[in-house]
Amino acid sequence: MIVRKLQDIRKSDRNVKSEGWESARLLLKDDNMGFSFHVTTMYAGKELHMHYQNHLEAVLVLKGKGTIEDLGSGVTHRLAPGVMYALDAHDQHIVRPETDILCVCTFNPPVTGKEVHDETGAYPADTSAPREHALAD
Repeated sequence: MIVRKLQDIRKSDRNVKSEGWESARLLLKDDNMGFSFHVTTMYAGKELHMHYQNHLEAVLVLKGKGTIEDLGSGVTHRLAPGVMYALDAHDQHIVRPETDILCVCTFNPPVTGKEVHDETGAYPADTSAPREHALAD
């Protein structure tokens, strides 16, 4: 069993900050769950261009509001608490937070924890083998 506290993750190297967002990564590849699990804040007023070419992602908005634009279809969807979106076709997209957006995210395959978006908006593919379970606190 893995048990972790969000407040502890936010003080560790599992809390990754980048331009426009911050992500507390509670489960990572080394946890051997087959997915990673994050609590992420996307900051108001930023325009986040993303294109996960190597990962599928599902996101549930807990707080905040904004929009997500599907660049493939040109359709824009409203984001608000209770809205889930899944990038099931490696969808190129732009998130435009109007307020800070707090959400939970899962990635498949799981991320290692050190990724930041590259110039295309993607996380690089990780081809290393998973390690044994990391110890819980």
